[in-house]
Amino acid sequence: MMNVYGLVVLLLVITAGITISYTFLFNISEIRVSGESDMYSAEEIVIASGINEGDNLLRLDTKKSAQKILDELLYVETAKVKRDFPSSLEITVTRCIPAFNVSYEGGTLIVSKKGKILASNDFITEGLPVILGLDPSEISPGKPVASENEHKNEAFHELISTMVAMGDDNIAIVDMSDEHSILVQYKNDMIFKMGNWNDVEYKLNLAKNVMNDDTVKGKKGYLTMIGTNQCSFRTSDSPASNPGIIEPTTQPKTDEYGNPIDEIGSGERNPEQEADFDRINSTTVPVKPEPQTEAQSQWTDGGEDYNGGYDDGSQWQNDSGYSDNGGYSDYSGDYGNYDGSVQQW
Repeated sequence: MMNVYGLVVLLLVITAGITISYTFLFNISEIRVSGESDMYSAEEIVIASGINEGDNLLRLDTKKSAQKILDELLYVETAKVKRDFPSSLEITVTRCIPAFNVSYEGGTLIVSKKGKILASNDFITEGLPVILGLDPSEISPGKPVASENEHKNEAFHELISTMVAMGDDNIAIVDMSDEHSILVQYKNDMIFKMGNWNDVEYKLNLAKNVMNDDTVKGKKGYLTMIGTNQCSFRTSDSPASNPGIIEPTTQPKTDEYGNPIDEIGSGERNPEQEADFDRINSTTVPVKPEPQTEAQSQWTDGGEDYNGGYDDGSQWQNDSGYSDNGGYSDYSGDYGNYDGSVQQW
């Protein structure tokens, strides 16, 4: 009986403690507002949250209160509500910054860095990147921009979060009409054929590095992802036959038979120029070789020489030179300038 009596007393004490905690203890006596909110006063933010002094901290749904702030205040980007026991509450907000134009059939949405719709206009806001092809299903200000196409939704948020993180203001247009073949146009009129949205950050950084390469900088043309880790630059929109090779901006002049003409002399063929032309337009696609043994020749990052073949008999001769098992043709005797994005010979 003593054990039963003790258990009953314990349950009564626990029940009384819980009741007191949810009624008399932990009631809010102070609400603090912090963060960036130049559009709204602290009082407006508190009212939007639906929280009042005297409310109990334990009974408060902080996530629901934060969402109320986002729904009520258009220019609040993020809101966080945090309990500070025993009797305080802290609300932290950040302001919305217009970041993107999202074009649709009826006009253009102004969208924040996190994809919140701020306005619907019949014009494009100058200075902000334009997103084409999203086909938004939601156009109401205050709501997150969304498409009925799940893949486009994922691609859109990957793109805008990466662009914001990179802080790259050189992108003018992103066309995601085909989410598996996304096109990025830069303000310098360079067009990047990015492919799908996988590894967006890596692809955009790779394109940026190629555009800043001394052999490409200042030119206009097309960048194309080749595989998962190479980017080709060409001055025309035709497919690149040699991944990673930079096409010359001016092709050598040819005679009626397509042979290069020596413009310096009397019009006779220039063997050196012809050899360079053939190498550039070769259909052989260089691929970085697998690590070789010490007995084999190597082509390594940094531009070391390739000596024309292996010494173990694994080379053979064809019409264009010597080839080895890695698929390299020995045209000039050495390879070099391989940096992972642009490769030349």
